Amino acid sequence: MTVGLDGSGADLASAGWAAKEAELRGADLELLHVEDWPQNAPFAIPLPESRRQWGEQLLADTRERLAGEHPALAISTRRIDGAAAAEALASAAADADLLVLGSRRLGPIAGFFVGSTGSDTIPRTETPVVLVRAAEGREAPAGRAGAEGPVVLGVDLRSNCDRLFAFACEEAERRSCPLVVIHGWSPPPMFAYAPALDPGVEGEIAEGLEATLRGMLGPWRLKYPRLAVDSRAVIGQPAVQILEAASGAALVVVGRRIRRLALGTHIGPITHAVMHHAAAPVAVVAHD
Repeated sequence: MTVGLDGSGADLASAGWAAKEAELRGADLELLHVEDWPQNAPFAIPLPESRRQWGEQLLADTRERLAGEHPALAISTRRIDGAAAAEALASAAADADLLVLGSRRLGPIAGFFVGSTGSDTIPRTETPVVLVRAAEGREAPAGRAGAEGPVVLGVDLRSNCDRLFAFACEEAERRSCPLVVIHGWSPPPMFAYAPALDPGVEGEIAEGLEATLRGMLGPWRLKYPRLAVDSRAVIGQPAVQILEAASGAALVVVGRRIRRLALGTHIGPITHAVMHHAAAPVAVVAHD
């Protein structure tokens, strides 16, 4: 596992969450710092001659703190100079099972600031990326690896969700917590007035979607027979439904469609909304 550090307050939360997650997985943890200083940063930038020492000290201090809290965890450090942060993080993620990044809270209404580095890194890698938020006024993350609460998975029934199901089921099983699967939907425009004419139309659509969702989950229920799964096909904007279900979650899982064309990489609007407004850690999983 790799966690990216940039010296912001969110580092404490993301590194702490990553250490607990690494213990759950029985994995080693790599602390990574990339020297990619913006010209107009919102925090003080060290003088050019002190960049290397500052980065090394950041890694050393974080490693020392985590080693004291997790003495059995194997922790390594790495610093990359002169590279674009998003490209360097994506390249490092290629050799990791998981990439963890921090984000900070802007306010109860504005949500969380993911930042250009996080937003640029996610579309560049097929490795799952987890965004961890620092709880307001505290160093601890808003959600914790192993925290009480379910793993919440948002799915689109029109997509191939196997990677999402695999990731979410594994995370829920590691935590011994329930898995809540959400598909949000709205009636097609052509049926806008149909419920008034036939109250059964909306119900028939809902039953069909719920049956489809149960069918997609069937193989995963067999693979994880001890996992408690709550599947819901609910009317409403998907992002809103996922965020409502995510209140108190240990982890939220959403997808990003892999685009092979050079100009096609982006994060969809539902995943973008969840990334910026969910208080729990958010895992973005690339899928076909």
